Amino acid sequence: MKRHLVSLACFLLATLAFEVGAQDAPETISVTSSAFDHHGMVPEANSAYGDNVSIDLSWADLPEGTQQLALICDDPIVVEIGMMEQPFVHWVMYNIPASASGLPAGLPSDATLDLDGLEGAVNGLNGLRRPGYFGPRPPANGQLHAYHYRVYALDDALNLEPGLGKAELLDAMEGHVLATGMLMGHYERKE
Repeated sequence: MKRHLVSLACFLLATLAFEVGAQDAPETISVTSSAFDHHGMVPEANSAYGDNVSIDLSWADLPEGTQQLALICDDPIVVEIGMMEQPFVHWVMYNIPASASGLPAGLPSDATLDLDGLEGAVNGLNGLRRPGYFGPRPPANGQLHAYHYRVYALDDALNLEPGLGKAELLDAMEGHVLATGMLMGHYERKE
């Protein structure tokens, strides 16, 4: 009986290990940008009040076995202050080749990208249900918002079709996230 319980416990632990969600993956990827430091201010040019130009991102320390990458940028502050029930999504990208060491600034908002080193990458749908980057655009009330640029290392080349938003991407990545990393920027509008 004792042996059976030990076997059952080992089976359950192994099952749980495979069901670890993206939110439980270790945060070991280093994510940086030349636009701002971690906890720094997102420049006006990268906001939707400015030129709405996507920031550059670089990452390092990808775990062994990384086959593909994904990115989600959202603003969770809108939930904390009661503006929305879910974080507003500013950027979703997926099918990013594992060989890519980052994203250049000013990416086009085309659904699929055909850039050197980013062949096959897809701009998913942001909170406006459009592909590509949508920069910070909080109300002009002086409330400081936070923008989480989170990179996901995946254990499989999922090669997902265009048109996914954050929720669909998280569902598709379930059970495939090896590690994550995040760069956080802030933005506020005082007018």
